[in-house]
Amino acid sequence: MEARAEAKYVRVSPRKVNYICKEIRGKQVDEALTILHFTPKKGAEVLEQVLRSAIANAENNLSLDRDTLVVSQAWANDGPTMKRWHPKAKGAAYPILKRTSHIGVVVSEKEEEEL
Repeated sequence: MEARAEAKYVRVSPRKVNYICKEIRGKQVDEALTILHFTPKKGAEVLEQVLRSAIANAENNLSLDRDTLVVSQAWANDGPTMKRWHPKAKGAAYPILKRTSHIGVVVSEKEEEEL
C-alpha cells in the first residue's frame, strides 16, 4: 500500500526542490524528516510539510505502521510561470520569470527482504 500527498503552485523553482527530493528518495520517513529539518533551503520546508501530510495519510487513511514506511517517490514538477517585466535603459524591458512547482511525495511500506 502507498499513500501520497501533493502541494501545488508552490512559489519556489522546481529545479531547486529536485535537489532536495533526490536526498530523501528511498529513505525511511523519520530519517527523511531529519534531513529535511536540517536542510537550510526554502524548498525543504515545503517538502517537509508534504512528507508529513503523506505520513498522516498513510497512518490515518490506510492504517499503516510509521516504522515500516519509506519514501518511494519524491518529485517537483513545473507549475505555471508568472511573467513580470523589469524596465531597462532606452525603453527596453527585461523579462522576469517567477517559477512555481507542484511538489509530491509517495510513501509506501518497506518490502521485507528474504534471506
